[in-house]
Amino acid sequence: MPAEPLYLDHAATTPLLPQARAALEQGFDAWANPSSPHKPGRAARALLESARARVKAALGWEREAVFTSGASEALALAIGRVKVRRVVVAAVEHEAVLRPAGADAERLPVDADGRVDLAVLQALLADGPRALVCVQQVNSETGVIQPLAEIAALVRAAGGILLADAAQGAGKIALPNADLIALSAHKFGGPIGIGALLIRDFALLKAPGGQERGYRGGTENLPGALAMAAALEVGDGWMAEAGRLRGLLDAQLQAAGAEIIASAAPRCPTIGGYRMPGISSAAQLIRFDSAGIAVSAGSACSSGSLRPSHVLSAMGLDSKAAGEVLRVSIGRETDEAAITRFVAVWRDIAGSVRA
Repeated sequence: MPAEPLYLDHAATTPLLPQARAALEQGFDAWANPSSPHKPGRAARALLESARARVKAALGWEREAVFTSGASEALALAIGRVKVRRVVVAAVEHEAVLRPAGADAERLPVDADGRVDLAVLQALLADGPRALVCVQQVNSETGVIQPLAEIAALVRAAGGILLADAAQGAGKIALPNADLIALSAHKFGGPIGIGALLIRDFALLKAPGGQERGYRGGTENLPGALAMAAALEVGDGWMAEAGRLRGLLDAQLQAAGAEIIASAAPRCPTIGGYRMPGISSAAQLIRFDSAGIAVSAGSACSSGSLRPSHVLSAMGLDSKAAGEVLRVSIGRETDEAAITRFVAVWRDIAGSVRA
């Protein structure tokens, strides 16, 4: 008889909250094009602007917000339309940053725990014209939290612009102090297909025209915006329990011979990276999947490929070690029984290698 499914891949996507599902239905029931001038369109516009205000209030953001299809589009929008000539990206950024930044972007190295080298950043900022600096809030593979307060101070002192990818942190930990912030609703219990770019000042970006105050063309996703607001309003009260569970997972896996990736760095309570020496990530995934446990070997955009993780490589792991790392990510419904079951399967797999 197949094992009961256990989902520990919440960093890839997490289940839709019932509050968000109800808000989706409200949006579908009230549906009209928010850009239409007639009465139904004006009613839809009022709901959309209410959702925008609710999203900003839930996040504690007092400036501008543009709805997008998710964090990837928000990041591409910011990088493609920002008014600078240089782009600096941390070496551990998500592909959604590296792709639009392009091969000419200057790379910012990290230390063995995945944190940005502030001395190198300061030198880069001093050596050239105004720059857009792209540094994630939380790494999607390791959970490492970047020192964005210090980074923001350096960037602003040099007259630069800071873009933070907050896809893994928004709705879970406080927003960073950045000029541009990207987020995606399906990472915190909202639906797939809606996200936002938070903007400190519209003057930072070129506006090509269209909807969303001229910064993003296309009919606005009213149901998604309402659902995103509802998901954020549920709050982050579960994060203390997530931290307790991740601490339990760390301790038990370390006792079982695992290497905890970036153990010395501050990490988001929902994500942990763990190396099982001697067995590849692909082989581990097969064994866990056969046991009914869903985990991953990195971010969802790259875990299906055979390429070594650029994140782990940037942190100094060789290709063999990097190819033995799994990501476990915790969600609202994760409990201690789930951790116990995962660790038991981990021990079985590791024990088979030793045998």
